[in-house]
Amino acid sequence: MRLVSGPPGPRVVLDGRPVTVLSSANYLGLADHPRVREAAADAALRWGASAGAARQPYGTLLIHSRLEERLAGFLRTEAALVTGSGYLAAVAAIRALGGAGATILVDELACPALADACRLAEGETVAYHHCDAEQVAWELHGAAGRGPLPAVIVTEAVFARDGDVAPLPELCEAARGGGARLVVDESHALGCLGPDGRGALAEAGLDGEADVVISSLGTALGSYGGAIGGDAAVLAEISLAGSSAPSPPASAAALASLALLGDADRRVAKLQSNAGILRDALADQGLPVTGSATQVMALAAADLATAERMSHAALGEGVVVEAIAPSEVSGDGARVRMAVMASHAPGELGGAAEALGRAARRAGRQDGLVRPSGAGARATSVFDVEARLAA
Repeated sequence: MRLVSGPPGPRVVLDGRPVTVLSSANYLGLADHPRVREAAADAALRWGASAGAARQPYGTLLIHSRLEERLAGFLRTEAALVTGSGYLAAVAAIRALGGAGATILVDELACPALADACRLAEGETVAYHHCDAEQVAWELHGAAGRGPLPAVIVTEAVFARDGDVAPLPELCEAARGGGARLVVDESHALGCLGPDGRGALAEAGLDGEADVVISSLGTALGSYGGAIGGDAAVLAEISLAGSSAPSPPASAAALASLALLGDADRRVAKLQSNAGILRDALADQGLPVTGSATQVMALAAADLATAERMSHAALGEGVVVEAIAPSEVSGDGARVRMAVMASHAPGELGGAAEALGRAARRAGRQDGLVRPSGAGARATSVFDVEARLAA
């Protein structure tokens, strides 16, 4: 584990060396915002460092209730439930809906938390092709009448792997037509897309269309924990027994971040502008990303070893990126993943792209890994970079 000194900003000291961070989920830069830090400190003094119990029977504090009311309003859901982590929110919600007899349809490139949640549920899980709403509708037709429970469709709103956006209108239509429940994970969209930063569902004009909305509170809200939004009757089916309630400081920090989202349009605009700056700067280096239009983006790599070499070379250039293994479900290749923050300066992003270009060329030369692009070559391989620059 590498050691970070100081707060999680766009530049940190990593193992004693200053670096530019392109792998943080602190998308809006709120984790170290003065008002968020003060709210967390005040809550620790008032309520303590821990809730001291699970939500039932006596671990629900006033700060939890306030946060749930605020989240329900923000998500445009009837009610909300906060959990100790985003992972727990996914597991608790999907296990409650996807019981024995249910068919669970999950995108093949869903994040590990959603994949685990589907595996842990008692229903039959089917991984559908990435963003293929037509397959979802077909699978729902085949699942009709198969079990006593409605089918469940599970997707990320913005995919953590490549930063692409799910076809939410088509999935909502498939759910309505097939009598299914729709679960949307807004972890990488909340605070980053839509009016007031309310996420991808709001961006698509689909407020209230998903049966359950889940999210981490540790991404754009800069805190820790998870949230589940939906009808009160649906949330009543969810059990959090045996899991400690979120800490008061984390809940207060999330509340403070939600209050700061009154400036969401400005922050969202800055985040999206920064994402565009990095995408364009990477393209200038011959490094086109894999189809993202959001703050999360990735470069394709031939295999994990290649991605890890790229990540190591980037660190040598003073930029932190993340190597991602190939998907076990779809076989989709390895990635060099990046994430932009609203608090990055445009010059930082341009400099980071130049550093990544140098890292890609240096890593690609090792063991003769640079391959010219041609007929049948993977057009998005990061190591086609020299061929693109020479063209």
